[in-house]
Amino acid sequence: MKYSKHEVIQFVQEEDIKFIRLAFCDVFGRQKNIAIMPEELPRAFDYGIAIDASGIKGFGDESRSDLLLYPDADTLMLLPWRPEHGRIVRMFCSIRYPDGTPFKCDTRSLLKQAVSEARSAGLRFFFGAEQEFYLFKLDDNGMPTKVPYDNAGYMDIAPDDKGENIRREICLTLEQMGIQPESSHHEVGPGQNEIDFRYSDPVTAADNAMTFQTIVKTVAHRNGLHADFGPKPLADSAGSGFHINISVQSDDGLDHMDQMIAGVLDKTEDMTIFLNPIEESYKRFGSDKAPGFISWSGENRSQLIRIPAASGEYRRAEMRSPDPSSNPYLAFALMIYAGIYGIRNKLELPPSADLNLYKAPSEELDKYKRLPQDLEAACRAAADSDFIKKHIPTDILDIYCKR
Repeated sequence: MKYSKHEVIQFVQEEDIKFIRLAFCDVFGRQKNIAIMPEELPRAFDYGIAIDASGIKGFGDESRSDLLLYPDADTLMLLPWRPEHGRIVRMFCSIRYPDGTPFKCDTRSLLKQAVSEARSAGLRFFFGAEQEFYLFKLDDNGMPTKVPYDNAGYMDIAPDDKGENIRREICLTLEQMGIQPESSHHEVGPGQNEIDFRYSDPVTAADNAMTFQTIVKTVAHRNGLHADFGPKPLADSAGSGFHINISVQSDDGLDHMDQMIAGVLDKTEDMTIFLNPIEESYKRFGSDKAPGFISWSGENRSQLIRIPAASGEYRRAEMRSPDPSSNPYLAFALMIYAGIYGIRNKLELPPSADLNLYKAPSEELDKYKRLPQDLEAACRAAADSDFIKKHIPTDILDIYCKR
């Protein structure tokens, strides 16, 4: 539901809301928030709420530490796991400097800019997210272990699948917050799960991806478990992917899907550091349905991009290299810009790789370019890319590659 700031203020007054969480994320996509009282809400909308940015990596140091949060009324959500009396709501925020200009490392605003550029080009992009995660047991002190919650396999059922009730609670909580899950099931790894979302506009999809991780971690903790969104939490088991489904509609009524995919393929190497931002990310590539090469095909899950079996409005491309440690705002923004690049330059798709790349002989694999093999290689590709320099502030690239 979309709200105006006046409707938000009225809602807070009528629904016994006692705390308002102003949410944002750092450049790596880690969610942060500050809570304010209802009396401060008009000031937040009009003048922003000041935060000390020096304590947030990548947001500045003590010499220039003041930033302001401005809540986005459209993103108002009740937190259903909080008490009925004295309830709490959450809104995502834009971040600005004290002079009112946008903060250059506000990745949510960067995604909004990408959406605006797409609309200027007569294009609308839509995203659907598929995030995988592991459920691990806690030790006697309540600290996370690496002991999986169960030993079930792909799409197994209870009692082998112990995560069934957890996923059900997560899905019901998502629905209470106005987010529509599409499907859920046990994944390949022990204790590994997946929940998929319906399509939505890019900013809403990224907000939902952030909210999803918060809900999963909250529900898991409430059930005495730890939810792990790392790309490769168990060395000998499947890694966790953040599969990103993307489609495009054009004001000219033409089908630009192939050109969009060609653009994403062309810029994949450049943007990999933002899709796979930690060393652990690269241990996932090339096995257990995670891609190792820059390629595409139809229903083939060994590819970087696959085109799932669907037609009409349900036709989409699935990007399979990103993992859940990535910042969804940056990931979606770069995929939009890559799609625009492919469409503007009328790029043609290379031939499809209609073979299983996990089992193909080396002479076949030599035909395809590999994804960066480690964090250092991904950083070099980004640093040398005019595409990245055009769309990602230097400060953000430096933060990713000079940690």
